[in-house]
Amino acid sequence: MTVSPPSADVRRRRAVAGAFVGTAIEWYDFFIFGTAAALVFGRVFFPDASPAAGVLASFATFWVGFLARPIGGVLFGHLGDRFGRKNVLVTTLLLMGTATTLIGLLPTYAQVGALAPVLLVLLRAGQGLAVGGEWAGATLMATENAQQGRRTMAGTWVQQGSPAGSILATLMFLIVGRLPDEQFMTWGWRVPFLFSAVLVVVGLVIRAKVEESADFLATKAHQDVVRVPIATVLRTAPAIVFFGVVASSLGIAAAFFQNTFLVSWWTNELGQGRDAILNLGFVIAVWQFVWQPIAAVIAGRIGRDRVMILGVLLSIAITIPYFLAILSGNIWLVGAAQVVFIVGAAGYYAMLASFLAEAFRPNVRYTGVALANGLCAMIIGGSTPLIAQAILGVAGPWGVAAFFALLSVVTLAGIMGMRRVRAAAAAGTGSEVTA
Repeated sequence: MTVSPPSADVRRRRAVAGAFVGTAIEWYDFFIFGTAAALVFGRVFFPDASPAAGVLASFATFWVGFLARPIGGVLFGHLGDRFGRKNVLVTTLLLMGTATTLIGLLPTYAQVGALAPVLLVLLRAGQGLAVGGEWAGATLMATENAQQGRRTMAGTWVQQGSPAGSILATLMFLIVGRLPDEQFMTWGWRVPFLFSAVLVVVGLVIRAKVEESADFLATKAHQDVVRVPIATVLRTAPAIVFFGVVASSLGIAAAFFQNTFLVSWWTNELGQGRDAILNLGFVIAVWQFVWQPIAAVIAGRIGRDRVMILGVLLSIAITIPYFLAILSGNIWLVGAAQVVFIVGAAGYYAMLASFLAEAFRPNVRYTGVALANGLCAMIIGGSTPLIAQAILGVAGPWGVAAFFALLSVVTLAGIMGMRRVRAAAAAGTGSEVTA
């Protein structure tokens, strides 16, 4: 009996589903590390440090994952541009799930001394390598299999992985957070990490059914595969990489400002309850998940770039009210400010995947997107909790607010710069690689 190949619509749906589910799992793994860094790791892996120094050490460990992301981006981008997207995405999912599960099995500092934080750093680096290749590959798998007029919406479903991962991560910590503090610090925090093994199995089953990217198959058929994609990207599209890094700033930094730094600030310096900020994180992640597809529909009517610019402008405008709400200690005011912030920031973030993917030719697209995203994560995203915590100690809350606003201003400059470079290339006056 001959089994007919899946239709084009079925292939597109599978590609989007595989990209969304895999990215959600990857972000779940990343978010639980960030939450644990804020609540647990200082006491478990750096017990000899003061509370403030322990938090800084935890955030520095958190940053290690971002330092590894551009390395993972170049490595997996090379493989994805040379040999295809699908198998690379299976590898990144396995690597991330293995590293995350092993974190849940780590001995503590009290048990093995300095070896414990060393192992934590190594496994965190493994997470960074994996997500460095995952997000770009998932973006391409979804957008390159989509119809031309549907690529923005397909890219938005990749971005849905972030709030979905945050929802699941927050739920897990809300559940284990109900344990008595001694049990939570002893074994409860490990449960979300161990649960990653189950999620990876689910993700692999779904991704096994995904077809190879249509654009990659076309590149291969036309014998347009390049031998060293990173060299081609750096030679032909340096400005696009640069503006891609800058334009990604708010999208990468905001999530870890709210899910990591704010959790730590709220529970430590501000002395507020852990459950309240975790519950709010869950509600805001649900709101982001609902809002992003709506933003994509709006982008289809008024233009993707316009939605991104308006979103970033709104995030700038809400900065002062947002920080006033935080300093009030009133969780309802913080929630109201975050709802408004998400309208702007998530509206922009929903467009980011397709915005970057369109900027590079298919034969170097995996490497280009992964490099831009990974460098931004290394320089800006992963350092955000660490920098914000350091600024808080030196310049106080309004110094952090200025840093927060600066991220949005830099992002706006990146979007405008990318538009100018692409327009110049389209007019034949530039030498950049464009879609």
